[in-house]
Amino acid sequence: MSQRSKVCGVDIHKQFFVAALLSQVGESTIKRFQSDRSGLLEFKDRVLDEQCELVALESTGVYWYSLYSTLEDHIEVIVANPYFIKNIPGRKTDIADAQWIAQLALNDLIKPSRVFPKKQRVIRNLTRSREHLVNNRTMLKNRVHRILESASVKLSSVLSDMFGKSGLHIVQGLLAGTDLDTIIASIPNEKIRLKEPELRNAVQHNLESSQILIIDQCLSLMEQITRRIDELDEEIYARMIDRKKDLKIATSIPGIGKVSAITILAEIGSYEEFITPEKLAAGSGLIHSVYQSADHLKTGPITKRGSPHLRRIMVEVAQAAVKTKNSRLRSFFLKLKMKNGYIKAIVAVARKILCILWTILKKQELYCEENLPRKKVSMSLKATPHPRAIQDAIEIPGRAGYVIKKLDSSGG
Repeated sequence: MSQRSKVCGVDIHKQFFVAALLSQVGESTIKRFQSDRSGLLEFKDRVLDEQCELVALESTGVYWYSLYSTLEDHIEVIVANPYFIKNIPGRKTDIADAQWIAQLALNDLIKPSRVFPKKQRVIRNLTRSREHLVNNRTMLKNRVHRILESASVKLSSVLSDMFGKSGLHIVQGLLAGTDLDTIIASIPNEKIRLKEPELRNAVQHNLESSQILIIDQCLSLMEQITRRIDELDEEIYARMIDRKKDLKIATSIPGIGKVSAITILAEIGSYEEFITPEKLAAGSGLIHSVYQSADHLKTGPITKRGSPHLRRIMVEVAQAAVKTKNSRLRSFFLKLKMKNGYIKAIVAVARKILCILWTILKKQELYCEENLPRKKVSMSLKATPHPRAIQDAIEIPGRAGYVIKKLDSSGG
């Protein structure tokens, strides 16, 4: 346990934060600062002038980001999970909270939360912004689907992707009021043109002018979002250039594409910070919660602690991986699905893939199923059957009307 002479505990709010300086001899000073730039710089100068050795603060929403970035290059900063530093219930004030955090920090009783270095934080912010844009585009697609369905346009029953090249061609033709014969004849994909009877049956539309306007706006917004996503992709790829080998290793696992690989690596950060693959799974919230009392042990649902973005992308990867035929991941999934159902099986596959990824990243090897350890199955012929099983094997044919004769030593 390290001995510090003076620390600072900070209770953060949206507009201000309260800082409590505490020393080993019991000296304590409290001051309130504004959360604007001048207040942050004033606080930084204060802790440096007081020769403070450590600043501890709660990870409250996003309000701690600016304070952490102001201090990280000048003094040791600990970001604590509020769940693990709860004060004793009673009279709660901002000053009491700041003093409590300072007291815990002074006695080295705070488990630091994992904070990524600045370079990794930038990449993670970019991938999360991309995820947000993709979600917005999906919302717009769903809205267009609903409007077309309400107007008896059933394109999704004929086309696998209504927003592909041919699907957009048909939709834009309908919005422009183009004749259906002309639309079908000018479809760029010949295979789609051969589905003319199905298309005619699916596009017996009754679009109103208001619906046409809404769909047109949705398509325009989708086009803008797609351009923004492409811009983000270029920036992300440029910043991931030094992890090309890690990307190649990650994409060697079934179900992981380039975009998902970048997202996973951005959310994991440095995989070397995790001692074992189980620690990585625990840090992503993909392990079962455990409740134990005396001799009773009960496992509950997954903890869901850690990055929800990482859990989401791992589940998506698992859903893609189990579609790979004749793969061990698919066999693992099917076996668990029969026993525990689809959702639990998919979560288990997601956790397994994450553990495999840690292992091959650590070894700097590509994924290969032949190199994965297999469970040893005992095939010993010396195992003695249970006596009851032998008795049942004798009695069942007898109850069916067969006569059981005992052979003598000569076989007669």
